[in-house]
Amino acid sequence: MNLLNNAFFLTPELITILVIDLVIAVILLSAVRYLAGLWMGVNTKDELAHKDNYAFGISMAGSVAGVGIVLTGSITGEAANSYVTEAVGVLSYGVLGIILIKLGRIIHDKVALNEVNKKAEIKRENIAVAIVDAAATIATAIVIRAVLLWVEGLDGYTVIAVLSGFIVAQTLLVVVTRIRENMYAKANQGDSLQEALQGGQVALALRHSGHLISTALVVKAASYFLIYEPTAIVSNLIGWLVISLIMAVVMFVIGRIAKHILLLGINVAEEIDQQDNIGLAAIEMALMITIALMLGALMV
Repeated sequence: MNLLNNAFFLTPELITILVIDLVIAVILLSAVRYLAGLWMGVNTKDELAHKDNYAFGISMAGSVAGVGIVLTGSITGEAANSYVTEAVGVLSYGVLGIILIKLGRIIHDKVALNEVNKKAEIKRENIAVAIVDAAATIATAIVIRAVLLWVEGLDGYTVIAVLSGFIVAQTLLVVVTRIRENMYAKANQGDSLQEALQGGQVALALRHSGHLISTALVVKAASYFLIYEPTAIVSNLIGWLVISLIMAVVMFVIGRIAKHILLLGINVAEEIDQQDNIGLAAIEMALMITIALMLGALMV
């Protein structure tokens, strides 16, 4: 699995495989720019260079990172049966990843942030909405990568398994969004989290992004409990969802305890929700991601 464990053992065949993988990766990553323009209905050059639309840049950066993360799950560094097999495998997984990332964006727009016109907000340079958009894309990519590393081979069962993991991820991201909305409303006299994001509150966006990415990381960690069985997709899907929910609850509890200890004496809700304290939001984001990573490390 590790092509570069020892550079002295690189063979012409492995070097060729590396070149094939990298060429396909560069092509797919380059395509992200044009796909982002099509999705937004804008000229990417105008948005990035002439209008200096930072929000569009952040959103596009999430797409680039997402595709890159997915590709790390399809590029193994091992010699395939043939160069054509290697190219087809990497390209197929890469294209599937791009499609699922796009589908994940649609689900996030229509279900999770159903009160926000994401395209319009990003066009009007709403950085808060762009940050959440990028985080949701990265979260989706993390789970897709986990599934690609979990499955074996490339066939119909593999595609079903990837779709199953994708469904689990999107379900949990929507659940997390609803929970965060309820918590925000209770702490702010019924105010709407989505309206606050539309208002451009970057601190809220950072904190919410931390919860989205950390949720994806525990979904990834849940895969360590499951053994890939091509004919047991339904049981795998249910098991993955249940384990992910349990781990998400554990992460949330540990996160609250750690936050109270780390930020003792600070009214975090008031600072982030009402004063848009980006520094504290960044700390909470880092804390949640760190806890998720530690839970994942314990599962390996």
